[in-house]
Formats: sequence, C-alpha cells, structure tokens
Amino acid sequence: MRALVLDSETTGLQELLERRRRFGADRGDEVWDGVLHMVPAPNYGHGSVEAQVIMTLGPKARAAGFEVIGQSNLGEGEDDFRVPGIAMHRRGTGGTWHATAPLVVEIVSPHDESWEKLPFYAAHEVDEVLIVDPAKRSVDWLGLRDDEYQPIDHSGLIDLGRDELATRIEWPSSG
Repeated sequence: MRALVLDSETTGLQELLERRRRFGADRGDEVWDGVLHMVPAPNYGHGSVEAQVIMTLGPKARAAGFEVIGQSNLGEGEDDFRVPGIAMHRRGTGGTWHATAPLVVEIVSPHDESWEKLPFYAAHEVDEVLIVDPAKRSVDWLGLRDDEYQPIDHSGLIDLGRDELATRIEWPSSG
C-alpha cells in the first residue's frame, strides 16, 4: 500500500513520525525531492541476503582499498537522499551525508523502489549499483555509462562479478 499525505499538519502524523523515530523504525526512510518515503523494516529473507552480501563484498572491497558499510545516507542533505541497504566507500570517508559512493547495493523487498532510485544514483555519479532480489534469486550488476546504468558481468571496482556473487548467496526459501 502506498500513501501520500499532502498536508504535514494531518492529525496524528507528527506523532507517527516521532514514534517511528523513537523506536528506530525510520532508519531506512528516505526523502525524494522533499517527499518522505517511509520504508518498512526488511523481512527475514532480505536481512539474510543483506548479511551474506556484506560478508562477500567486505574482503574484496578491502583488497581494493574500499570499505563496506550497511545503510548510509546518499545525497546532499535531509531534503533529498536515498538509503541504500549497503554502500561501499573509499577508506577514510566519514560524515552523515555522502554525495556519492563507488558502489551501492539495494536488496529488493516486496513493493520497494529499488529500481526507481537509479536516476538519483546516476545523478550522484555512483559508479556501480547492485540490485539483489531474494524472491527472484537474482543479482543485477549495473555500471554507470554515459549517465545511465547498463548491465555488467563483473565489477570494475573490485574482483567480483554478478554470477560469483549469486552463487555465494544461500537464497532463503521464503521471506
């Protein structure tokens, strides 16, 4: 279900947002051009795949001079940002807001907006995007070429490819 609240003064909205913040339920929320996208917490299958991807990417990233972290805020500030499930950054990167990243990973959940984030990532010059879909048991590895993403078989940043990553994931039987 999608919902759009046009009036931020809607009865109960501020209480809902405060409750989400208090319980940490807003950690994956994003703002797209000033519009809040409230994202539900991932299900078990999503979390399992995310952990496996982090464990697989980590050593490869470190060998190439990068660091892999979980969620991060990709964008210039709180009025327009996305929260990839996993991000790979250059060593020494810090702060709350990241204008770009060499690689981001989206783990697909039911009804999510992973694919709709591609133009934003391209505008922020993210070199590579991985979209991992537990339901389809698929890995799409995309490289930025001429301001748009094209499928690639192997990363240009780390020694890992789409097929190798897909075979290393123990896909969940259900959510």
